[in-house]
Amino acid sequence: MTNSTIDIAAKNKRRRSIYSFLGSLIVALSLTFVLREPGFTDSQVYVLFLLFFAIGLWITEAIPAFAVSLFIIAFLVYTFGNPNLNSAPEKIDRYVNTFASSVIWLLLGGFFMAAAMTKTGLDKRLLSLTLKMSGTKPTNILIAVMFTTMTFSMLMSYTATTAMVVAAMLPLLHSLGKSNTSKALLLGISTSAAVGGMGTIIASSTNAVSAGLLEDSGIIIDFFKWLKYGLPITLLLTIICCIVLNRLFIKNAERVSLEFMHKDSGGSKESTTQRIIVMAIIIVTVLFWMTTSVHGIKTAAISAIPIVGLTVTSVLTKDDLKHMPWDTLLLVAGGLSLGEAIESTAILDHYTMPLRNMNISPFFMMLILCYIAMLFSNIASNIAAVMLLVPLGMTLLPAYKAEVAIALALSSSSCIFLPISTPPNVIVYSTGLLKQKDFRIGGLIVGILGPLLAVLWVMFIHR
Repeated sequence: MTNSTIDIAAKNKRRRSIYSFLGSLIVALSLTFVLREPGFTDSQVYVLFLLFFAIGLWITEAIPAFAVSLFIIAFLVYTFGNPNLNSAPEKIDRYVNTFASSVIWLLLGGFFMAAAMTKTGLDKRLLSLTLKMSGTKPTNILIAVMFTTMTFSMLMSYTATTAMVVAAMLPLLHSLGKSNTSKALLLGISTSAAVGGMGTIIASSTNAVSAGLLEDSGIIIDFFKWLKYGLPITLLLTIICCIVLNRLFIKNAERVSLEFMHKDSGGSKESTTQRIIVMAIIIVTVLFWMTTSVHGIKTAAISAIPIVGLTVTSVLTKDDLKHMPWDTLLLVAGGLSLGEAIESTAILDHYTMPLRNMNISPFFMMLILCYIAMLFSNIASNIAAVMLLVPLGMTLLPAYKAEVAIALALSSSSCIFLPISTPPNVIVYSTGLLKQKDFRIGGLIVGILGPLLAVLWVMFIHR
């Protein structure tokens, strides 16, 4: 590709971004003008505009998602606290304090553990061990790959997990070519990575945002509580998808060679020591997270274990910290600020009153919202779906705030119908071994069953 071609592409991208930004701004201003009521306060008008504008920016991707979150915080601080713009200015501390939320610290602890696993090669070692134990039968390999991917996706970014697993499996995939076995393995990787994102509170930013919005409402969902909601659905969907992929593609497939997995140099003594340190810190941290109700130590304090432990042992250095996904923390903080503003201004109470007066059972109302979240997440941002629908759901179902927030977060991870729906889909599709129609299988299974199982399970626990 020539420099002139690159320049043209960059200009076109910049032009699209500008047009998308201006289009989102115009639409947001128009909707605000049409929907605002005469009795609205200045703060309510500002939040109404901000909600529409942020959704437009997330959908069009005019600017990066983390930049939208920074804009949200800056806009709220400037308009809510400025007496020249607001007839009833208020304290803006709570819109900035989202950076200190326990959910942010929980994610940060997860980032440190994930970075340490990647740096020391512990993730690849565990994957290699799993594949060696699976043998050469395609069915066993599919089971091993899917459950390993699912497990890693509960502890680290599902994008990083997918990239790691696909990279490790490439020699085998290339040897298989465009066969049913390679198709099953790739679909199994992307599906289990997305489903694994439901399992823990640190598995995806949508989970963290939902937990943060609940925390703002006075409801604390710690690591173990989320595990109680998310893990059963993660396991069930992974098992169902594994069975379907096995029956459709590799039930009678021939055995394959795993010779490439035996090319392991073993590593130095120092790297082995570091892997042991990382494994020990991960086990201790997760155990403390799961037993918060027993020892009473706050989540933020427990997150100090990997943050301090991995740096004091020099497993992670300052250079490693530069490459962590800090933008995700900004994204979550901005989402929490927007949720706080929506709740403090009670803007949704006004518009949802007709729905609240309708005689719809909480189960069906929750089910409708969850399927909307799944459909919206397939074609747009799942974080936008959660930021919009969680406050709406908690307003419509005030007696089921925790249930609706968690169910919506789980449902937003059920979006795997299109190659572009999630980063794991994009990664496996980029191998060139899959067609667009291949994603419909897992997309239909998870898309239909995910929201339904999420609502059934959270309502069962609530009972």
